[in-house]
Amino acid sequence: MSQKTEKPTLSGQRIKTRKRDEKEKYDPASFRDAILQGLNDCGSDLEQASKFLDSAGSKLDYRRYGETLFDILLAGGILAPGGTLAPDLDPQKTCRSEICVFAADDGLDSLKNYAQVITKLIRRYKYLEKTLDEEFKKVFGFLKGFTSEQRIKLAGVTAILLSGGQINTGVLIKLLQDHLVKDGIALEFIIEVFKTWLNERDSNAIWASLRKAGLDSRLLEFLPLSKRSIDFMSETFKTHGLPQLVDYLKAQENKSVRKELQQQVGELLQNNASVEEVISIVKEQMKKYALPEHEVTILLWMSLMSIVDWNKRQELVSDQAIKHLRPYTALLAAFTTSNRAELALLVRVQEYCYDNMAFMKVFEKILVLFYRADVLSEDAILKWYKESHSSKGKSIFLEQTRKFVEWLQNAEEESEEED
Repeated sequence: MSQKTEKPTLSGQRIKTRKRDEKEKYDPASFRDAILQGLNDCGSDLEQASKFLDSAGSKLDYRRYGETLFDILLAGGILAPGGTLAPDLDPQKTCRSEICVFAADDGLDSLKNYAQVITKLIRRYKYLEKTLDEEFKKVFGFLKGFTSEQRIKLAGVTAILLSGGQINTGVLIKLLQDHLVKDGIALEFIIEVFKTWLNERDSNAIWASLRKAGLDSRLLEFLPLSKRSIDFMSETFKTHGLPQLVDYLKAQENKSVRKELQQQVGELLQNNASVEEVISIVKEQMKKYALPEHEVTILLWMSLMSIVDWNKRQELVSDQAIKHLRPYTALLAAFTTSNRAELALLVRVQEYCYDNMAFMKVFEKILVLFYRADVLSEDAILKWYKESHSSKGKSIFLEQTRKFVEWLQNAEEESEEED
């Protein structure tokens, strides 16, 4: 009797893939075609284009194809590496829209209209804000592949969107790529950005934005290495009609010089350099960089106070402070030859004592020390007491110095009577 051999069977559970779990193929070309068709149907009507983009977001996946969408709005199609438009497999099919920044008419008004299309879009779809920042970072890397005219239009739209807050100032850091800086493209582009930006916002607002993004101290990095200097940057700004930014550049240079000088003075003091040597070096730097005396006086004070490990106990820090400052009164006196410098020093000492709790009861002793050592004059102390003090610890320090000030006033009155 023949026995039929059983055929092997597959064991386990068959799992059906749900349609919603199936991964959709990434197809930016189809997305591009849908957007191009809608935009081309609008002709040159930007208002109609905005309405189309608004409604298309409910049908097309802006979240997934946001980069492609902004490629089209800036350059007219999908940008390939290098900045050229990616062609379609079908040579008969159009892969470019005329509603884009690169196709805009010359002039600021035209660029504002195109920027408004982008602005309306990201206000309607808030999740596109981050994508827009990333788009500009990417596009800046392609500047070399764009024509000069395209770069100017892109710079204009960049400035308009920066002034409106649609893109973050930090995107400009992406201009500091070696190949763009070396060829001078980064400098040309940032100048075009500044030209339009200054039409939209004042220089104070622009500088505040640059400072927030950490770019205020990096402007020299836009210059090729062979031309990297404050003087060249200032001259370039003046040549291109940007004198508003020159003052800020000079202030930035001044800040850098003061920081270096303060560090240098600190090192000299720690190495026990003589007071005469420090005075000579500081005066030389003052003359070289045209540093005002009142700023130098504050710088010296901060240097003196930074080279000591101060005791935390109030009863001990007082003697420590006077003992430390007494040998350096001649140093301070050399740079308090004007009433402004004296008042600047007095206010800074007041704020220092307020910010460092251990010094709250030391202020009067420092004041008396500086008066006796001719660092501070009677007139400066009285002016500080009556009207020029800082608001920091005002009531505390005015009460603390009241008797000394009264003594000064009485001495002044007696002197006047004798005269």
